[in-house]
Amino acid sequence: MRGSGASLLSLTVIILLSLLQRPTFAAVKPGKKSYVVYLGAHSHGPEVTSADLSKVTDDHCQLLSTVVGSDKKARESMFYSYRRYINGFAAVLDPQEAEKISKNPSVFSVFENKGRQLHTTRSWNSLGLESESGEVSSLSAWNVGRYGEDTIIANLDTGVWPESKSFSDEGMGPIPSRWKGTCQNNTKDGVPCNKKLIGARYFINGYAAGVDSYDIPTNLSARDYDGHGTHTLSTAGGNFVSGASVFGFGKGTAKGGSPKARVAAYKVCWKAINDSLCSDADILAAFEAAIHDGVDVISASIGSPPSDYFSDGIAVGSFHAVKHGITVVTSAGNDGDVEGGVSNTAPWMITVGANTIDREFPVKIGLGNRKHLKGQSLYPKGLPAKKFYPLINGTSAKLANSTDEDAQLCFAGSLDPEKVKGKILACLRGITGRVEKGVVALQSGAVGMILANAESNGNEIVADPHVLPSAHITYNDGLVLFSYINSTKSPGVIMTRAITQYGVNPVPVMAAFSSKGPNVVTPEILK
Repeated sequence: MRGSGASLLSLTVIILLSLLQRPTFAAVKPGKKSYVVYLGAHSHGPEVTSADLSKVTDDHCQLLSTVVGSDKKARESMFYSYRRYINGFAAVLDPQEAEKISKNPSVFSVFENKGRQLHTTRSWNSLGLESESGEVSSLSAWNVGRYGEDTIIANLDTGVWPESKSFSDEGMGPIPSRWKGTCQNNTKDGVPCNKKLIGARYFINGYAAGVDSYDIPTNLSARDYDGHGTHTLSTAGGNFVSGASVFGFGKGTAKGGSPKARVAAYKVCWKAINDSLCSDADILAAFEAAIHDGVDVISASIGSPPSDYFSDGIAVGSFHAVKHGITVVTSAGNDGDVEGGVSNTAPWMITVGANTIDREFPVKIGLGNRKHLKGQSLYPKGLPAKKFYPLINGTSAKLANSTDEDAQLCFAGSLDPEKVKGKILACLRGITGRVEKGVVALQSGAVGMILANAESNGNEIVADPHVLPSAHITYNDGLVLFSYINSTKSPGVIMTRAITQYGVNPVPVMAAFSSKGPNVVTPEILK
């Protein structure tokens, strides 16, 4: 019994220590929300002393105390004081307090600390920066711009996976002396930096102010557990990586737009809660840090529905960055054909949409009625050549207790393996992930899958790394496919292995998912 008590005591001590080591954040009480109070620009010059910075925070607290009642309450409520370039602070307030402080003559705007969403080798060849053989002309923008040599690119996103070869510092010289940033590598999940990846920081106070305490991550670091930030940062400034491919498709040398640039990751996006990952307050803190660190370019593939510029953290942060000579590049968004859905419409930032390139990974499909369709896939193997397989759609393969809609979409648990076994399964795109539908098909006994677009997806198709022989086809081809299946008692199909095909035309074409204009905030500015 004594030993058991000692073990219990030890366990209690360990738990208490772990709780003590957990960071604390501004708590959001019922009826309160987190807000950003924007005051414009600072009056102090570029040479700022620690005393100047302390005075800024004191001034922010003094202003906030006029609505919360005391300096102590102001300091407890405030979780960011933007002191160097952006003049403002972020704090937990109730709506009445936010309304009251917004009427102060020194306040430019007050806006809720909203959450924003993420916007998710051959590209440079397609843009004419290199030839088909990989040669770079002396007139190429790459040569003229020296491959972005020693340009410092900041990326506001989900962080970075430093072990990626895109962030190798092979061939890189000393870090530019103007760099003043840091590398937060103080935890077991930290990010080690080098002469390529020269900075890594994380910002979470704004996110923490909007979620329950149990939703706050314990592994606080700039490391990327999502993949989006690593993808976007390597696209902007990744080093040369030879032999890159996806399961052998599209093999070549992967590289970013500025492969000789230095890169720095500013993690502002965390686990999605209520479809929000990246808070305005954290985004502003990251802009403030990046300006001070000495970056040349800030990239942010983050956005939300368009809003007034001075109630938009990205618009405010980018305004101050551009004011200090930094180019800010943002994404247009992934809202497809929604009219006026384009994000990041402020005139001082560059807003980039998505388009196609001249490369495909086609799969040829031959139906039993001699009609031919073309899909795309990145599955590395194929079915036996010229062998016909029985074809079935999800509705015909449903379990007795499933709905037609669930089975047509190939939801998990909706299909009868006895009906699917040994066949190629036709699924409708929607709700669940494209690759996930292939997993369901494989688990149900299918030898292959044809994924057809719903009408809302139109003719935009995606080459995915599926788990079984698959082909993604357009909405129009899907109509042909399902019409054939319904026209015969024994539908059959031949499906070839995917290949890599270059020189596809017409290009470029705007991607179907890329957000469209017009600019609803400032219609005079084309976006």
